[in-house]
Amino acid sequence: MTDYGHELEFGSFITPAAADPAHVVHLAQVSERVGLDLATFQDHPYQGAFLDTWTLLAFVAARTERLRVAANVHSLPLRPPVRTTDAEPVDACASTIRVISRAAAACAISSLSR
Repeated sequence: MTDYGHELEFGSFITPAAADPAHVVHLAQVSERVGLDLATFQDHPYQGAFLDTWTLLAFVAARTERLRVAANVHSLPLRPPVRTTDAEPVDACASTIRVISRAAAACAISSLSR
């Protein structure tokens, strides 16, 4: 079955709980093992109880074979245009994740509305 000319895909919505990062990665690996197409993670940079989404995407991509990874939605107002940890633009970080993941990363962005 297709939707707008694309095959229907199924994935998991994994909470990136910092309390048990190994379990988060395990859930992504299970998603791949059962045949899901992608694993997605919440992006809440202000939430200390969650793992950093960009780092998690790269790590999961390196620990899986064919699973596509993505953040549910990146909220641009909460992500500075330059990452202070490595002084590279966010699009360079996304490009790196796409290389690590064999082009299996996707990105959706939004803006907060008031």
